[in-house]
Amino acid sequence: MTGIATDDPYSVSFELFPPKTAAGLAQLGDTVTRLATAAPGYFSVTYGAGGSTRDRTAHVVDMVRRRTNQPVAHHLTCVGASRSDIDAQARDLWTSGIRRIVALRGDLPPGEATPSNGYHDAAELVAGLRRVADFDISVAAYPEIHPEAASAQADLDHLKRKLDAGASCAITQYAFDTDQILRFIDRARAAGITAPIVPGIMPVANFKSLKRFSASCGASIPDWLVTMFDGLDDAPETRAMVATSVATEQCRRLIAGGVGALHIYTLNRAEVSLAICRALGMTPEIRAETAA
Repeated sequence: MTGIATDDPYSVSFELFPPKTAAGLAQLGDTVTRLATAAPGYFSVTYGAGGSTRDRTAHVVDMVRRRTNQPVAHHLTCVGASRSDIDAQARDLWTSGIRRIVALRGDLPPGEATPSNGYHDAAELVAGLRRVADFDISVAAYPEIHPEAASAQADLDHLKRKLDAGASCAITQYAFDTDQILRFIDRARAAGITAPIVPGIMPVANFKSLKRFSASCGASIPDWLVTMFDGLDDAPETRAMVATSVATEQCRRLIAGGVGALHIYTLNRAEVSLAICRALGMTPEIRAETAA
């Protein structure tokens, strides 16, 4: 295999999150430089609900653009903010050269409510962004159903609303059951959704953390994955090799099933993401390794 065939202009994209410390930011700069060798179509940077990481997200977006000269998608959530605040931020993003946005509702902190003059869901947010400027907007999709959705059909209907409002692409929550992802795409196509649906790929970095996060976002952990990572908490090199193998196999099956683009949740680490790209034939530059 020499690369990933796709109708989308991009074959792979990388997601980052804004670190909390200066040391973490410096380390992320090195990670971004390494990830850029895989020539991703774009990077994306997450954004805390209610704007809790607003400044740090903007800093990371700027850093990635300067280091790579590649497009960066700025995540944007709408809970906890008025429409005018979100619109003003969107105008600032457009003025600063940001053209791609990942539009998400976000999760409210306990005890808080979205203002009555705010965007109440991602579909409303997409429509509002469309009124501000001609952004390239991606939205979220859930192969295993959003935890708050009334049913699988209601969840699919909401995805269609987001796309009909002006989003151009959907990126899925990660799911380890590849057949479930492919069935979800088939259901979306049968429902008249024609926009690209890009599977999110989650390499396993820390299995305990993955279990905690998966429980909160509604992603299931299959028994075979539990068995595969059992006993590897203190074996990082072996864990990384297993994580690469699992993610690469999933990517290959998705590509064989007709998927043309992949979105890798890097967890701000380069090694496994680059190894996946290498195994898929994208031949990123490999940095010489030195003994510790």
